[in-house]
Amino acid sequence: RRCFSCPPCAAMLRQFRAPLARAASASQSAARTITTSQVGGYEVFDHSYDAVVIGAGGAGLRAAAGLVGHGLKTACITKVFPTRSHTVAAQGGINGALANMTEDDWRWHAYDTVKGADWLGDQDAIQH
Repeated sequence: RRCFSCPPCAAMLRQFRAPLARAASASQSAARTITTSQVGGYEVFDHSYDAVVIGAGGAGLRAAAGLVGHGLKTACITKVFPTRSHTVAAQGGINGALANMTEDDWRWHAYDTVKGADWLGDQDAIQH
């Protein structure tokens, strides 16, 4: 369930409404050409962008919306669905090992870090 009527959410919607409307009208008028080629039996689609944003958390999506709002053809690349980003699914904050359920062990902390990175983190660096 999403709230769009509380003051913070309503302010966020107002902030994004104009850039997104400009982006929609710009994308309708801009001619997009996509070329394809064959590489090793695979069809490859070539795209060109003015800007590429890596990460679709809150900051990445805001950056992409701002770039599109200024008329730039923008791609936003993420390893997970935006609602699964750390902005939304944050595991951070202040944590402490209480050892009140089971004995604390560094392996639990390493596992939580690896899992939180969707198994894409450097596991050797996490372990050490």
